[in-house]
Amino acid sequence: MTASDVPTRDALTLYEHVGGEAGVRRLVESWYPTVLADPLLQQLFGAGHDDHIPHLTAFLAEVFGGPRVYTERLGGFPALLEHHSGLGIDEEQRRRFVELFLAAADRVGWPDDERTRTALVEYLEFGTEVAAQNSHARSEHDLHPCQEVPVWEW
Repeated sequence: MTASDVPTRDALTLYEHVGGEAGVRRLVESWYPTVLADPLLQQLFGAGHDDHIPHLTAFLAEVFGGPRVYTERLGGFPALLEHHSGLGIDEEQRRRFVELFLAAADRVGWPDDERTRTALVEYLEFGTEVAAQNSHARSEHDLHPCQEVPVWEW
């Protein structure tokens, strides 16, 4: 970890507080192998994809107040919607996804202060609910009302 990766108490965004892109990437890199190995989630993720870690890193960086790389260069919300379409994510899978993400946050030493963890849990609950609803949508009318990359403020 370099000096620029160290979270500060004066950070303006969650993205800055968790160490910017490097902090988000560490979290995603720790989490991703766990879903590929998890019997409940592996069916959603298959064998994995080479671009999943950088794409999810860009997505979460944007959600947490970082650069808009996911929206501006990687297809934005329409690309995310396409990836979840037809997956049929159920409640048990949604909850496991959140559980594994929080365990990864602990493993990589993400800040565990109440403000950070509350924001992380609230976003994960929201984001997985959006993904689950959209994964069952048969038409545009069935989609979750959130149809853009949210910016999660704390």
